Amino acid sequence: MTTARTLVLVDGSSYLYRAFYALPPLANAAGEPTGAVYGVVNMLNKLVNDYQPEHIAVVFDARGKTFRDELFAEYKANREAMPDDLSAQFEPLQTIIRARGWPLLQVPGVEADDVIGTLARQASEAGLKVVISTGDKDMAQLVDRNVTLINTMSNTILDTDGVKEKFGVGPKGIIDYLALVGDTSDNIPGVPKVGPKTASKWLAEYGSLDGIIAHAEEIKGKVGESLRDNINQLELSRRLATIRCDVELEFKPEDLVACAPDIETLRETYVHLGFSSWLKELPTETAAEAAREYETVLTLDALERWIDRLRKSALFAFDTETTSIDYTQAELVGLSFSIEPGQAAYVPVAHNYPGAPEQLDRETVLEKLKPLLEDPAQAKVGHHMKYDAHVLARYGIELNGIAFDTMLESYVLDSTASRHDMDSLALKYLGLETIHYEDVAGKGAKQIRFDEVDIDAATEYAAEDADVTLKLHRELWPRLKAEPRMAALLTELEMPLARVLFKMEHTGVLVDCNMLNVQSSEIRTKMAALEREAHDLAGGPFNLGSPKQLQQIFFEQLGLPVLRKTPKGQPSTAEDVLQELAAEFDLPRVILDYRALSKLKSTYTDRLPECVFSGSGRVHTSYHQAVAATGRLSSSDPNLQNIPVRTAEGRRIRQAFIAPPGCKIVAADYSQIELRIMAHLSGDAALQKAFSTGEDIHRATAAEVFGLDPEKVSNDQRRSAKAINFGLIYGMSAFGLGRQLGIDRGQAQDYIDRYFDRYPGVKRFMDNTRALAHEQGYVETVFGRRLYLPDINSRNGQRRQYAERTAINAPMQGTAADIIKRAMLAVQAWLDKSGIDARMVMQVHDELVFEVAEGALDELRAEATRLMESAATLAVPLRVDVGIGTNWDEAH
Repeated sequence: MTTARTLVLVDGSSYLYRAFYALPPLANAAGEPTGAVYGVVNMLNKLVNDYQPEHIAVVFDARGKTFRDELFAEYKANREAMPDDLSAQFEPLQTIIRARGWPLLQVPGVEADDVIGTLARQASEAGLKVVISTGDKDMAQLVDRNVTLINTMSNTILDTDGVKEKFGVGPKGIIDYLALVGDTSDNIPGVPKVGPKTASKWLAEYGSLDGIIAHAEEIKGKVGESLRDNINQLELSRRLATIRCDVELEFKPEDLVACAPDIETLRETYVHLGFSSWLKELPTETAAEAAREYETVLTLDALERWIDRLRKSALFAFDTETTSIDYTQAELVGLSFSIEPGQAAYVPVAHNYPGAPEQLDRETVLEKLKPLLEDPAQAKVGHHMKYDAHVLARYGIELNGIAFDTMLESYVLDSTASRHDMDSLALKYLGLETIHYEDVAGKGAKQIRFDEVDIDAATEYAAEDADVTLKLHRELWPRLKAEPRMAALLTELEMPLARVLFKMEHTGVLVDCNMLNVQSSEIRTKMAALEREAHDLAGGPFNLGSPKQLQQIFFEQLGLPVLRKTPKGQPSTAEDVLQELAAEFDLPRVILDYRALSKLKSTYTDRLPECVFSGSGRVHTSYHQAVAATGRLSSSDPNLQNIPVRTAEGRRIRQAFIAPPGCKIVAADYSQIELRIMAHLSGDAALQKAFSTGEDIHRATAAEVFGLDPEKVSNDQRRSAKAINFGLIYGMSAFGLGRQLGIDRGQAQDYIDRYFDRYPGVKRFMDNTRALAHEQGYVETVFGRRLYLPDINSRNGQRRQYAERTAINAPMQGTAADIIKRAMLAVQAWLDKSGIDARMVMQVHDELVFEVAEGALDELRAEATRLMESAATLAVPLRVDVGIGTNWDEAH
């Protein structure tokens, strides 16, 4: 017995709207909406997987009027225009459908329903089984022994019995049923006061709409009056509700066969829309990729041949394989190169496992490669090449000629688009699922070092890294070149800065481990005292780190007010909740103090001595250029960016950062740089005047807001003005400002209103920036760095408002990041040229920290100040505060 052939007909128009309103708002990295596309394609994938149909079509309404508009001018007149973020998804959805090989139909003059009805009737009469995927109740009139409806959103199927059960009438009665009930979305009149129950009851009693009309006088009550009052328009309602099944089509059901998918179009579209999970499902090996040639270089002749090829190339990709991600510990295991896509080589030099083939000696290989790697005229591209530079430096090679770095290319192109690791970028921009480290080295406790990886597997992994790097560069660089300011950010700022960061990392910073060990001991004693105090306040011992026990003690035992609940409905003990409770109750304050000390101890006083590199006696952090969306640098292992400065314990940690004998620590810090950038961007005359005349900006703001002479401003008023100045930059609301200042929301709003009255340019800048962000989906710094805002047009109010706050802050924070980077380049260039006995050892937000010989202090202070203050030309002057001390805290 053979199974009947199946035709699946998809009501694309219905599902596009339903997916748009049913699913949460999604957007790609550029802020373009994608949720409806994702929902409809997901539905289509499920349908195809479930039914494996021989025939399929996705049907949409065509543009323009249909015969129903001619019947009734007000047909669908109540419908609002398609929302912009839905209409924007129509084209990419159709692109995916066509690229999947599914027939897509749009027939002018009729609706999608009529095309589906005609095809369903033809297919049913030809003996095909028909599945109509829709959420539209009108389609129930098409159901027969061969035609069923499926709603993939509710996962319900309607056959003839199902229609009868749902509507109270069979498929043949649906048209009359709809004529009576009407349809507000399509503006089909129907009969007022007649709902589904009344309609099905009348049809059961009188057989049809014609029977109801014939017995209209017998029907009593208000509903009978309504029927008689509207009886003349029932025929119109019936004609509007009737799906045509006789549309003249240029194709037959048998013609609707899926064809082979267009993989390249799908890849390009999925990448653009950010559908990474579907991207992974695409075949990744094209003909060109299948033909890739990866060579393992095991002889001097092969190495010399590759060196000759590299020397003759305009640009080659380069990568190292090592034993550790920590550049201070990493030992070189091998090197890989690529000159043309699909062609790459791996030179193993230190694989060590039973049966490993004989390899070229590491010293010999590096001696041969050193002239090439150190040649500044030999252009190279890599991925996170600062790491490779550190590895080679351990073997006496200074890596030069770094022309491009694909990690930085991706970051400058779009800092928020994705992670900037090679595997993520290969999938996003090339549609390639790369070999992951875990694929060759294993996972978890069983993971082996790279020098233990089989050389054949290592070649495929390492050579692919170089190959993919070259391919990524060829994909990313043209995109950047199309935006000259972004290209300049890469070539004139980020790429040169990588070398400066390399020098800082390589130099490291000296720390006093004995001082930190003493502080750890003292913190441990203070924590023990706080723990005892907490136990006394709670009436008994408990685990201070247990949210569950804190909940019980706070809210059940002590009866403290519940300020907020967790998503699971439990009283929250989050940090901000404890801070609010600590204003009135002792135990939350003690817990906060304990937590703060515990974090300092685990993160810094215990951790920093462990980070000291035995080879230098210094701490060598890693600075990251491609993490913070706004362009700010971050650091890790250890993180030097977040050492607290407002607490005594935090300042004591800074005291452990010391200068060697004969030197001092110099800290040069931009003064109120983001407020100065706000004055520049907003063009506000009063704000610019305050900075240009050297006024205390917070006192000047207080004078403006409170209508006082500056000398009469109190300390509390200055504090309030400072909160307003910085709060508005970060999008603080009246509620947030009020909580910070300890005033009610109305008074805080009054402060904000007064501020904007005095500084109207700031308000204008904020409003214009928000509007521009909504329009173009991104904001820019003074130097052209872009921050894309995927949620700026989100239907989710919280996400949209957060994006709006980010839109206002990002140009200032990002410009500040660009300025200090420019300053770092200028200062390092002067240090290199002057030969002065000084080194830049740390960068922390708006501050540069130097280690300077005592005899060079005056020169360094003067020149660093000059260079930092001239790193950008703004409408107001930049100011730098410089401090000098034996340790960082003294200098700050």
